[in-house]
Amino acid sequence: MTNLILLGPPGSGKGTQGERLEVELSLPRLSTGDMLREAVKKGTDLGRQVEPIMKSGSLVPDEVVVEIIAERIGQADCGKGFILDGFPRTIPQAEALEAMLTEKGTAVTGVLNIAVPDQVLIDRCVGRRLCSNKECGAIYHVKSNPPAQDNVCDRCGSELLHRSDDRAEAVEERLRNYHRQTEPLEDFYSSRGLLHEVDGVGSPHEVFERTLEALRGVSGGCCE
Repeated sequence: MTNLILLGPPGSGKGTQGERLEVELSLPRLSTGDMLREAVKKGTDLGRQVEPIMKSGSLVPDEVVVEIIAERIGQADCGKGFILDGFPRTIPQAEALEAMLTEKGTAVTGVLNIAVPDQVLIDRCVGRRLCSNKECGAIYHVKSNPPAQDNVCDRCGSELLHRSDDRAEAVEERLRNYHRQTEPLEDFYSSRGLLHEVDGVGSPHEVFERTLEALRGVSGGCCE
């Protein structure tokens, strides 16, 4: 069983790398961010609870996220492992995950830390635009990968959105939260011999090649 964690600040490319790993390893990618945004979009009780927290750039309470992940990991498609994207984000979440997996007779097999300087992250997030058509899912950047027509998706013609948590103030707050609450996970997993560093600056393809190289050192040899 291969249970991977993708660690890295907002805008580091965890989602992009997670999608590629999902195909490469034939494992489900579990994105807490996607789950929470979907709940907000649908207007569920959970969505109404977390929407103001997410808009401010703050972290959703541990107990809420842990409950979501516990339910998802228990589903059949996670029987051979999973890729966690956006969880854990705090030491208590990491400890809860350890206890959860121990109960199931398994454990985290590797943690990939995608490292990118703060200013690069801010530029990436503030310029990012997403297709409003979820089935399309195209991602653009106003500088490095702009659409042919402003705010219109090249693929499907839908409107492009600028996520509220990608605006400058929210991004800076998310980075402050990351350094304060999530960055300590690097030491947490390094002390367990699970942390593998990946340089996240470069094209998605370049970063993916580095990610695969890092995975060759993961226990279980998932990419050998």
